Amino acid sequence: MSFKEIKTEDFTYNPFEMIGKRWLAVAGEADGKSNVMTASWGGLGVLWGKPVAFIFLRPTRYTKEFVDKADGFSLSVFPDSDDDHHMMQYFGTVSGRDEDKIKKAGLTVLHDGGRTYFDEAELVLLCRKLYAQPMDQPFFIDKACDERWYADHQYHTTYVAEIEKLLVKE
Repeated sequence: MSFKEIKTEDFTYNPFEMIGKRWLAVAGEADGKSNVMTASWGGLGVLWGKPVAFIFLRPTRYTKEFVDKADGFSLSVFPDSDDDHHMMQYFGTVSGRDEDKIKKAGLTVLHDGGRTYFDEAELVLLCRKLYAQPMDQPFFIDKACDERWYADHQYHTTYVAEIEKLLVKE
């Protein structure tokens, strides 16, 4: 099967279900290697006159090193099946420092402009970074969010990226 590129105005996925329930596979590519992790926080919208995705990565995540070195990253959505959900759980709990998660999951790697994505995905967003900023305690208006999610003070970095290509499985 192959992908076809669609315009953002033809995007029909529910972002709340796509990100919060099915999760995103964030893939970064640098120095001839790739890594992937699961993200269940993020969003889609328009900023600076561009279609954008925004994601949040903790400083301890190995994939963050790849995303930081590259100009962009990919966000892949896999079919809503038990096998794919187990794979996404695996991507979120095992570090790529310890094993080759992509190989172990049996995924077929594709590349576009220095970005890794996967043939098994049903939807891929190829993104170019526009902005990155670490979150910090003084900026929380709702202090309960800071207390609940950041007791360890390991604040996420927020990334805003232009969606350069939106690919759907044909």
